Amino acid sequence: MKFYDDLYVGDSIKKVNNVKWKLRTGAGQFQIYIISLSHSSDQLDIFHCSILKQKHFNRKDLYIVGLASSKPEAWQLVGKMLADTIAAGMEGNIKGYLLKRISESEGGRI
Repeated sequence: MKFYDDLYVGDSIKKVNNVKWKLRTGAGQFQIYIISLSHSSDQLDIFHCSILKQKHFNRKDLYIVGLASSKPEAWQLVGKMLADTIAAGMEGNIKGYLLKRISESEGGRI
């Protein structure tokens, strides 16, 4: 599990480092939604953090780009991502925009 350096975080999440630690260690949380880069042809996945507790879920390849405390807040964060993507001239390609930013910050390694 990796976290985006410029993680998009909902306004209602106050202790981001605690939330990240709990996600890494598998501690339960009631109101955390994860926005991650999709492994399919979709751009992003939004899901409740309880899915991480399922044994078949591949946590190792998960790249988290946003954290929210509700599904509506997660959609607001996706809206911010879209606005940033359009401002960068990438016409709604959120996944491509984020991958480009990740590649730049990690020196070409994703």
